[in-house]
Amino acid sequence: MMNIPRGLGDALLNSASDAIIATDYDGRITFWNPGAERVFGFAAEETVGQSLDLIIPENLRARHWSGYRHTMKTGTSRYGNGDLLSVPGLTKDGRRISVEFTIVLLRNELQAVIGTVAVMRDVTKRFAEVRELKRRLAESGQP
Repeated sequence: MMNIPRGLGDALLNSASDAIIATDYDGRITFWNPGAERVFGFAAEETVGQSLDLIIPENLRARHWSGYRHTMKTGTSRYGNGDLLSVPGLTKDGRRISVEFTIVLLRNELQAVIGTVAVMRDVTKRFAEVRELKRRLAESGQP
């Protein structure tokens, strides 16, 4: 059996470094940590009980919800095995940011899927730097 240090869960969940967001089966936010507040700009009181649409750009919502419903029904996700997913996100002030995240499915005692937890990181600055480097390489004629 694994020896989990006392306070580990609280330390992770209350951290302001990475955004940790939990949702229920219907995609309503059930947990929003200080990191999510820092990344997206919404306080927890503004988000809990709300749809994930708060942070999903409008043009990506249909695709998101199609995948989300499929995951809830089947209990499988293309991104559930530690794969890192990169997507645009939406902040409270309407800015689009780039986020990378992993997702874990929440299950009840019968192992039925009841929601998700996503651990997200704002990578907007890194994406912009990579895009600029690619642009410079293209201009220089380098392969």
